[in-house]
Amino acid sequence: MSETLSDINHFLFQQLQALSSGDLTDEELELQLKRTDGVVKVADKLIQNGELAFKVMQHMDSYGYAVGQLPPMLTYSTEEVDE
Repeated sequence: MSETLSDINHFLFQQLQALSSGDLTDEELELQLKRTDGVVKVADKLIQNGELAFKVMQHMDSYGYAVGQLPPMLTYSTEEVDE
């Protein structure tokens, strides 16, 4: 995983697909729902962290500081994510 917001988005869609599987027993579905809750909580924090990094970059740019390279979490990867 290359630790980008794009990776988080991909992982969330994978989790949605897992929940949508009609092959899950009630117990498996309950386990997937618990897992999804944890994934969503962590993803939310990662997204908030990315938003903060972006705001810092905007602030630095507005005051004329050289922003330089984007933090890795704000980059976009065009490579396929390993499943």
